[in-house]
Amino acid sequence: MAKTRKISGKKALQKDIAATYNEYKFFEGQQYTGMKIGRSHKWYYEKGIWKDKKITPEKWEISFAVNKRRAGKAPEGSGVPLGTQYHWFILAHQNVTKLNANVYSTSMTGLKFKLAHKRADKDKWSVTEQTQRKHLVKFLEEVIKQLEQAPEKAMSTKSIIGVVRNRIDSAKSKVRETKPKEELVEA
Repeated sequence: MAKTRKISGKKALQKDIAATYNEYKFFEGQQYTGMKIGRSHKWYYEKGIWKDKKITPEKWEISFAVNKRRAGKAPEGSGVPLGTQYHWFILAHQNVTKLNANVYSTSMTGLKFKLAHKRADKDKWSVTEQTQRKHLVKFLEEVIKQLEQAPEKAMSTKSIIGVVRNRIDSAKSKVRETKPKEELVEA
């Protein structure tokens, strides 16, 4: 009789996380893979280069380049292959305080929206530039709609993030209502 080894503890959990990462999931009717809705990452940014150029009295063009490192370790076998690329749009508040003639403290809070990805083994992005623009317009229209519905909270990123979290909670509730209990896996 062949012996089977049971994986236990931390390794079993990591194997389970790695396996679930690549499983198909659904959110508001949209199929996706990767991290489950509601989960989060923590990153450390190395010394980066931020450049800004004044365009108008109130408008600046910015660029930022840096390597970022995961605060913890990725579960073995999880994640996308090396070389995979993403195109994100970031909408954020930047709060800055001048500390001395040459030093400012800065923090950013906001939202980022995935416009496209490019798999490591592909030459093309997941959607065309035209489709990326359409998705960006839709995202910005949703944000504008939320700001117009709650003008007293218009400048609060927390209110926008709250709307997104409410959508997540609503979608999770819909999933719970449509799936038998034995099929549910908590995020």
